[in-house]
Amino acid sequence: MSSTSDADAEGFFEQTAVGDRMVTQGRTITEADVTNFAGVSGDFNHLHTDGARMADSAFGERIAHGMLVLSAATGLIWQARSILERESVVAFYGMDDLRFTAPTFIGDTIRVEREVLETERTPDAPGTGTVRYQVDVIKDDETTVLSCEMTSLVE
Repeated sequence: MSSTSDADAEGFFEQTAVGDRMVTQGRTITEADVTNFAGVSGDFNHLHTDGARMADSAFGERIAHGMLVLSAATGLIWQARSILERESVVAFYGMDDLRFTAPTFIGDTIRVEREVLETERTPDAPGTGTVRYQVDVIKDDETTVLSCEMTSLVE
């Protein structure tokens, strides 16, 4: 007789239900993040790199790259995942309806709120199925700065 319960034997896909929610820790976007992201991505747009020019803009200061915020969000999600979920991820499967809804400034702290929208078995793909999430990135003043749906292929 095995000491492993049926719940322990189930994979992440089987344990995931529509409505499951997760909130990550916060992460502050720094000057170094913006500078390093510009170097890695090659995106030296004045919105992110020219403080003097941005002082007279509608934003009043430089803003973080939207893709930096998205990248930081994926890292926050990874860090908040359980060991079972981490071990079950086969691939990032896609993203839909991405919107950058407000600027993120250097010094803003962001967190991710994620909710399961749908699970679907995928018998013809690697893994067991897909999990589609609503993902919202919220900064410390409770402003949502990014919203999208992300889908992961999982076991």
